[in-house]
Amino acid sequence: MGEDPSYKTRKVITIGIVSDLTGLTERQIRYYEERKLIFPERTEKGSRKYSFADVERLIEIAEKREEGVQTNEIRRDLEKVKKEDNRKARKQMLKGQINAQFGLRKG
Repeated sequence: MGEDPSYKTRKVITIGIVSDLTGLTERQIRYYEERKLIFPERTEKGSRKYSFADVERLIEIAEKREEGVQTNEIRRDLEKVKKEDNRKARKQMLKGQINAQFGLRKG
């Protein structure tokens, strides 16, 4: 059974549960948000909501911080990964458009 991407990216987890899952304090989690390492959604009342992908990212951040990596370095690495993912997605989309234009199929 394949994973539904919306399952990991849906913002439904409260900060208290994220704290329990990651072992980080709520203050640490808010700090990583301030440093633009994670991006929770806000409810109408202002409560933060996180996804399972955010939880995984926070665990990675905590591990890197334990190794002595600074938050600005972590952010720079995350931006590199995002750019690479975007590049790969554009390349795949272009390949699909070319295949569709010329009637090529995978095989």
